Amino acid sequence: MSGEALLVLLSVVALEALLSGDNALVLAVMVRPLPPHLRARALMYGLLGAYLLRGLALLFAVYLIQLWWAQVLGGLYLLQLAVQHFRDHPEARPLPEATAREFWRAVLRINLVDLAFAVDSILAVVAFSKDLLLVFSGVALGILFIRLLAGSVVALMERYPGLERVAYALVGWAGFKLLLEGEGTLAHLLHRPELALELPKAVFWGGTLLILALGSLLAFRRHA
Repeated sequence: MSGEALLVLLSVVALEALLSGDNALVLAVMVRPLPPHLRARALMYGLLGAYLLRGLALLFAVYLIQLWWAQVLGGLYLLQLAVQHFRDHPEARPLPEATAREFWRAVLRINLVDLAFAVDSILAVVAFSKDLLLVFSGVALGILFIRLLAGSVVALMERYPGLERVAYALVGWAGFKLLLEGEGTLAHLLHRPELALELPKAVFWGGTLLILALGSLLAFRRHA
């Protein structure tokens, strides 16, 4: 592999990890209600689905921008998850048992949400190179990193239950971002960019760090 190709590969991995960093929190929240022995399996099936979806997304990147509705629905779903948690289950606990139906439902939700995140990330990474194999390799490594991080987040929430509220707050924040991105995509498709409601990256990451810092401080203090 040439030096230029290696640089592109590392750039794609870093970009995928940055753009999908909030995806790790979403995955952690979605698999935590499952019993511990099923969480890794759900993430594994989600990983295989993510590779398939991202591969198709790379092949049809030109048409991926049309999926504004996936971003809108994904954003609404994540917002609904956060609202439901704070309204009905402030201290949710893992289910002692899970049926096959509940397991596959979790896997399906993981892949649908991943599709919503793919719209934003794939359109960004394809700008680095026209070599689809190279780009997909970078995306695959980035997705693997996110899945491993999700497992660590679940373990951390098990040790410090108060962090679950922080995770759901961040899930709601990520849903708000996806919702605005879907609306902005639709506005540009309709050739009405002035109607696009955009959330600047600096504002999103600033809000993310604020929620993470304050929420974690309260969670650790409460645990102590």
